[in-house]
Amino acid sequence: MSGRRMRAGWPWAAAGLVVAAVLALRLPAHGRGGSSGSIATAAAQRGEFLVLVRARGSLQAQRSVPIIAPHIHNLTIVWLAPPGSHLRPGDPVVRFDSSPAEQDLGEKLSALQQAQATLAQARAQAQILAQQDQLDRATDENNVEVAKLNVVKQSILGAIAGQEAQIDLQTAQEALRVENAKINLDEKSSQAKIASAQREVAKAQFDVNLDRDYLAHMVLRTPIAGVVTYMMNRSQGWMNAKPFKVGDAVWPRATIAEVPDLDTLEMEGNLEEVDRGRVHAGQAVRVHVDALPEATFRGRLAAISPLAEADMDGGFPPKEAFKAYGQMTRVDPRLRPGMNGTLDIVVQRLPDAISIPSQALFTRQGRPVVFVQQGGQFRPVSVRVLARNPDAVAVSGIAEGARVALADPTQAKGAAR
Repeated sequence: MSGRRMRAGWPWAAAGLVVAAVLALRLPAHGRGGSSGSIATAAAQRGEFLVLVRARGSLQAQRSVPIIAPHIHNLTIVWLAPPGSHLRPGDPVVRFDSSPAEQDLGEKLSALQQAQATLAQARAQAQILAQQDQLDRATDENNVEVAKLNVVKQSILGAIAGQEAQIDLQTAQEALRVENAKINLDEKSSQAKIASAQREVAKAQFDVNLDRDYLAHMVLRTPIAGVVTYMMNRSQGWMNAKPFKVGDAVWPRATIAEVPDLDTLEMEGNLEEVDRGRVHAGQAVRVHVDALPEATFRGRLAAISPLAEADMDGGFPPKEAFKAYGQMTRVDPRLRPGMNGTLDIVVQRLPDAISIPSQALFTRQGRPVVFVQQGGQFRPVSVRVLARNPDAVAVSGIAEGARVALADPTQAKGAAR
C-alpha cells in the first residue's frame, strides 16, 4: 500500500522540480550586470547627430481673412459651410435670409417704374405744351405783320382809319409779348416738372440699387483658399458663447468666421529663457505635429519674439517664454491651425557620432554609464557624453550596433518588469 503511494507521488515531485528550475532561470542576476530576459534594449547607431532645442506650441496661420457681416440690420443665418471644410476662392461661406430684402426690392422696383412713367409723362406734356406755344407765337407774329400792313394801308385812306390801324398794331404786338412771356413761363414750368420727376427716378433707382446691394451681401464668400473656422457668438453673454450656427441672428459688422491661409501655417513654440541665446533666425527646424506622429516637416526658424511673454498655458504662476516661429518648407494639406506639436531647432550637428536613446544613459558613482548586452547579461560600460537632445545622447566608448538597456538591469523591480 505504501509502495503504491510512493509511486503515485513521483509525477508531482518531478513537476515541482521543473517549475523550480524555470523560476531559477527567470530570477535576475546581481553583481556586474543583470539578466536580459525582461529588459528592453536599443541598438547604438552611427550617423549625423542633431543637437536640438525643443519648444512646444501649436500651428498658427500668419495670414487669415475674416468673414464679416454687412452693415445691415436683422440678418439671420440660413446656411453655413461645414466647419473645417477646405474652400477655394469665391466659395460661399455664409448665407443670410434674403426674403425680406427680396420683398422690399419688389416694392422698390414698382416705385421706380412709377417714377419713370411720371418722368415720361412730364416730358411728353412739356413737348406738347412747347409745340402749342410755338403755334400760338406764330399766330401772334402773323397778326403783328397783318396789323403793320393795315397801318400802311389805312394811313393812305385817312387819318381816322390810320389811327385805328395803329391801335390794332399795338394790340397785336402786346399779344405777342404776352405770348413770349407765357412761352418762357411754360418752359420753366416744364423744366421744373421734369427735374422733379428725374429726382424721383434717381431716388427710386438708388433704393433699388441699395436693395440689390443688400441681396448681393446675403451671401458671403471667401477671397482666398483655406479652411473655415467659425467665431464665438457672444450675443447671449460670455458664459453662453458658442460658435455661430444656422438660425443665429447677426448684428451689423459682426465677424462670423475666419479663413486662414494654409500656405502660411507656422509652428509657434514657447522657447525657454535659458535656450534663447542658443538659437537665431535662419536655423534649420523640424516640426512634429501630435496628430501626425509619423510625419516630420522640415523648415527654418523664421523669427523669434524680441521680448519674453507670459505663457498662460504652463500653469500658475505663468512662466516667461519667447515665441519662436518655425516656417515649414512644405505644408501638408492635413494640417490645420491650432494643432499642437513641437518645434525642434537644430543648434549643432555632429556629422559622425554614436547615439543612443536618452533613457539608456545612467549614472554610477557620478559617472555616465550604459548597460551593454552580452549574451544573457548586461555589462556596465563607462561612456563620455558628447551632446544631448531631448530624445537621444551622443556618446563615445561603445561600438556601433551595441545593444544597450533602456532600464537599469541592476534594479530588481526594473528587471522584474
